[in-house]
Amino acid sequence: MCYKCKKYHLGICYEGMRSCTLKYHQTCAVENIYLLTRKGLSMYFYSKLSCMTNCEDINFLSFEKRTELICCKHKNDCNLPEGV
Repeated sequence: MCYKCKKYHLGICYEGMRSCTLKYHQTCAVENIYLLTRKGLSMYFYSKLSCMTNCEDINFLSFEKRTELICCKHKNDCNLPEGV
């Protein structure tokens, strides 16, 4: 079981918190979205929680934002961000 939410911020799911059951080759995933400032710093914006197929930890960087993808399967509901 994993959490599923399209927009999670500061402990609140703004789209209605659900859960998803892992299928074959799936893990819990959290995508942390950061906005880039003019000085090049990352400022946390929100997170997306889901079950994801063939998930791998990775960072994506574009001109306006950075996306950090974190995958986990060590326990139920492991994709709930801590401290954000």
